[in-house]
Amino acid sequence: MTLGIPELALYAGALLILFLTPGPVWVALVARAISGGFQAAWPLALGVVVGDVLWPLLAIFGLSFMVSVYAGFLDILRYAGAIIFIIMGVLLIRHADRALSTDKRLTRPGMWAGFLAGLLVILGNPKAILFYMGVLPGFFDIALVTGWDIFAICLLSAVIPLFGNLVLAVMVGHVKRFLASPKAVRRTNLGAGTALILVGIAIAFL
Repeated sequence: MTLGIPELALYAGALLILFLTPGPVWVALVARAISGGFQAAWPLALGVVVGDVLWPLLAIFGLSFMVSVYAGFLDILRYAGAIIFIIMGVLLIRHADRALSTDKRLTRPGMWAGFLAGLLVILGNPKAILFYMGVLPGFFDIALVTGWDIFAICLLSAVIPLFGNLVLAVMVGHVKRFLASPKAVRRTNLGAGTALILVGIAIAFL
């Protein structure tokens, strides 16, 4: 295993920030929890896990092929990922007052409906796509990762969002009131946007 605690800790922190940034998964999870309680929300969280493991695998193996063909490709991706993170943070701050909206198609009852909703929402989540395909290479040297490194990356990618989503589902009553407050939404978006910018700067200079 080539990855150390500092690299994994920085990546885990970025995953936590990504989770705390309101987006499609939050919308779907809160909507299902409000409509059917924790019983309706936890299958969606499991569906999200599948995508959270699939995206880093696609990023690692796809980028490994690109590195074998084009020298210096990872350096380009590193700075591109930093720029993407900073842009995401700036956009989040610029639209800090934007409230979340719900999609009733994601609230259909049933365990499999919830699981599929979670899988679809993470596979089509632009935040996840940008993070794993554009930002993940900035944390690790893809050309040097081993099987155990990949396991650790996928484990963090799955466990941190899953834990956060399950906690969010359990506390949905408080979350519903929180999301109903424009001031609270603005504070959350400003904080998350600032954190994204700082992580982007860290990726560029570390």
